[in-house]
Amino acid sequence: MYTQCPECLTIYKIAASALAQSHGSVRCGHCNAVFDALRTLTELLPNEQVQQLEPNVGGGSPPQLAVPALRPTLGQQTLMFDPDERPLRTRRSSTPAFARARRARATTRNWPWTVAASGLLLCLLAQIGYAERGPLLDDTRVRPVFDRICETVGCHLPLRHDPAKLQLLSRDIRPHPSVQNALIISATLRNAADFAQAFPAVEISLSDLDENRIAMRRFLPQEYLGDTHAAGGLAPGATAALVFEVADPGKNAVAFEFKFL
Repeated sequence: MYTQCPECLTIYKIAASALAQSHGSVRCGHCNAVFDALRTLTELLPNEQVQQLEPNVGGGSPPQLAVPALRPTLGQQTLMFDPDERPLRTRRSSTPAFARARRARATTRNWPWTVAASGLLLCLLAQIGYAERGPLLDDTRVRPVFDRICETVGCHLPLRHDPAKLQLLSRDIRPHPSVQNALIISATLRNAADFAQAFPAVEISLSDLDENRIAMRRFLPQEYLGDTHAAGGLAPGATAALVFEVADPGKNAVAFEFKFL
């Protein structure tokens, strides 16, 4: 705020605390005159060409103050804002409008990515299931589910395979009656499982007295049964006679062993 000395016309910048100190009476620092600073008090600094500030015209009645700034109550100060400066409040949401709009746009745009990610996940699960189809189809906990599904849709599943449920009832080895330097190995196989099984791959190894392996060969079902018999599998509790023709590894081969794979 600014005020002017009426004697020397010097304009001073004055603070509210100085006015309150002597209720508006001040002393000029130039001419040492005492005057009422409220008479020419103004908020704006006049331009340099001004000669005399316009005096404030007093009225008959004091002005009424309408906008409170602070009202002390019970030792606690409550700040009262100007209605034009008070921030707008809404009870519906504490989230700013721009954040709500951004969240709505993000939710709207995310659904294609969700669908694509779900599709990729299903493809991955399908690939894992296809790669591990053998153990899954032989699992006693999972196989009944697949059987019921195939009964419904009319599909065909391969026979189960559990070598631990196959029993070797008898075995024999002798020289081949019509081929020189060859052997005939025969065995009787029984399916001890309560479900039909595919014929296994059979591994036959011949060893000497020190149990050193001399010869070994693996036979697929088609090699020792033929395609027609191998496709039918081995029924629960059924037995099958197996015959294998192998080359004679020599007189050192005195023991042989079967293994079902």
